[in-house]
Amino acid sequence: MRKIIALILFLTLVSADMEAQSSPDITWDSQSLMIGGKRVVPVMGEVHYSRIPEDEWEAEVRKMKAGGVTIIATYIFWNHIEEEEGIFRWDGQRNLRKFLEACKQEQMPVVLRLGPFCHGEVRNGGIPDWAFNLKTSDGKNVRMRSQEPLFLSVVERLYRQIFTQVQGLQWKDGGPVIAAQFDNEYRGRGEYLMALKKIATDIGFQLPFYTRTGWPELTTPVPFGEMIPLYGDYADGFWDKSTKETVGNYYQAFNFKQFRSSTAIGTDMLGEQQAKINKGDNQYPFFTCELGGGMATAYHRRPFIYPEDAYSMAVVKLGSGSNLLGYYMYHGGTNPEGKLHTLNECQTSPGTANNDLPVCNYDFQAPLGEFGQTYPQYYMLRKLHLFLQDWGDVLAPMEAIFPSPQNLGKGDDSQLRWSYRSEGDRAFVFINNYERLQTISDKKNVEIEVCGVKFPKMTIPAGMICVLPVNIDGIRYATAQLIAKRNGKIYLEQLKGIPTTICMADGKVLKNMKAGGTEKPVYQNIYLVDSETAEHLFLDGDISAKQLGSLTFRKTQEAGTQRTITIGKAKVAEAPVDADFGQAAVYEISLPENRDALISISYRGDVARLYADGKLVADNFYYGRPFFFGLWRLPADCKKLELKVLPLQSDMPVYLPREAESAPGEEVRNIELLSR
Repeated sequence: MRKIIALILFLTLVSADMEAQSSPDITWDSQSLMIGGKRVVPVMGEVHYSRIPEDEWEAEVRKMKAGGVTIIATYIFWNHIEEEEGIFRWDGQRNLRKFLEACKQEQMPVVLRLGPFCHGEVRNGGIPDWAFNLKTSDGKNVRMRSQEPLFLSVVERLYRQIFTQVQGLQWKDGGPVIAAQFDNEYRGRGEYLMALKKIATDIGFQLPFYTRTGWPELTTPVPFGEMIPLYGDYADGFWDKSTKETVGNYYQAFNFKQFRSSTAIGTDMLGEQQAKINKGDNQYPFFTCELGGGMATAYHRRPFIYPEDAYSMAVVKLGSGSNLLGYYMYHGGTNPEGKLHTLNECQTSPGTANNDLPVCNYDFQAPLGEFGQTYPQYYMLRKLHLFLQDWGDVLAPMEAIFPSPQNLGKGDDSQLRWSYRSEGDRAFVFINNYERLQTISDKKNVEIEVCGVKFPKMTIPAGMICVLPVNIDGIRYATAQLIAKRNGKIYLEQLKGIPTTICMADGKVLKNMKAGGTEKPVYQNIYLVDSETAEHLFLDGDISAKQLGSLTFRKTQEAGTQRTITIGKAKVAEAPVDADFGQAAVYEISLPENRDALISISYRGDVARLYADGKLVADNFYYGRPFFFGLWRLPADCKKLELKVLPLQSDMPVYLPREAESAPGEEVRNIELLSR
């Protein structure tokens, strides 16, 4: 029997060792990540596992992978798993291990953003309420995010719990976990971050690399090589206290520039930030972890994000030298139900209380929304992701060059914004003739010369965002965008408004080419496709929702007395509370037989809430888009679905985008049933 047990143990160890060996080495230098010795330009998509029901994880990870995501990032919100001190929950949608196993099944690497502080528009930034009541031996409050021993002791307990979920699933073990981030948007001493790393590595975390957010600047640095700083940019921000359009420095996200981060992120918490590269950061590769795939809506400020916003920022970051596109968010979600409090960020909580966010909704207008529905940028970004998969090793060592000024002001339409990245005689040209909510004109008679290659004079249409090749795979230049290279075939996208010229290295010049699709090459192995085909290339089936019909609904209660909108302690408008919905207009929605479907509610109002048999299941701050809900999440025995809508009021201290109607009152226009 002992021999049999020993043999089983030996075989188990050998199997584990073989599995670990199947994971290629991940290393990095000042340019990029390398996997198995090959340079890569990954696409990292943020999704919060605890904001999605566990039975949806596998399907949603597959959707992310189909969208071109090659790494998943996820926060581990402390108060989602230890809302009550000492009681850890890893059940249901809090089951991190099960989520990691789903990622492993899809061969999707994972970066864990460990906290203890995360933000993520969660109550207290993820720190549990009880932590704010911790006392030192002399009776003083323990300082959060500090090296005070009591705080570090509860963080160690947290990290040990997380490790129970991760053990055996690290990259070295053949698992998906490749990296960890410590804290988030921390501006203090680097020693604190190093203390967190020591706790993690002492417990057993052994990962290819570790990260931190590269903003704001630390008061003292971390030693070189300990944590790669990752950056971000957003097209707009819910956190700005202003209720005006295009406030802040978000316009800078649409300029090619050496400065890696943003001076507009988290201004509610971080204040004014300087546009300068921190000392030593150029020794690290230029990675992002928070490139806005969309934007959340706070009660007082509700930006409407366009697909071009996300696509433009991604192209600009690549053209500025970035070798990892990390989107926040790539997939929206729904806040889980708390036992002691709702788990949304709100002004009345003890920490990170600068904005009122919806109780449930964290759609974020991301490429994949709250219920996995696709927004247009899912497809638009996908073609860029295919390009990075197939030419990332070529792009990664290329240096970024900036022919146009890096400090163009808001709405500056005086010249074309462009850059290029080159190595030797090979290059990619990045063009961005777009800026959010600004009028940008056609640029005529544009002359581009890169690496001794002259493009024909061309007009760059308003709104054009593209990447053009120079001396790549037998193409001397093309006024079309490279999309993919598969099975010896090269696919390019025909750009609307720019005549397609392809000059081959063999001297052949193809002018005024028309898209021929994926079946017929325009020359040898070169295929020219239109934009829609480029966005869906190699996509197995269309995952966009299809209309199935409409649902009937009836109004059962008119809106009553309007509430007084108060200004909270953060000096912005406060969201309505539960009691306010007693005065809401009420609509009863007929439940369809097919509950494996999505509903889209077209309405006008201030805030809408959806109740299943009297229990809140979804909410929405009106900003001009429909209110979605996945009927498959209803309890099987649900009998009654009610929608409560608070009316818009005159002169609300709220920013509503131009797409939203601002006339006082409320109405529900229609409710569509869509395929899942």
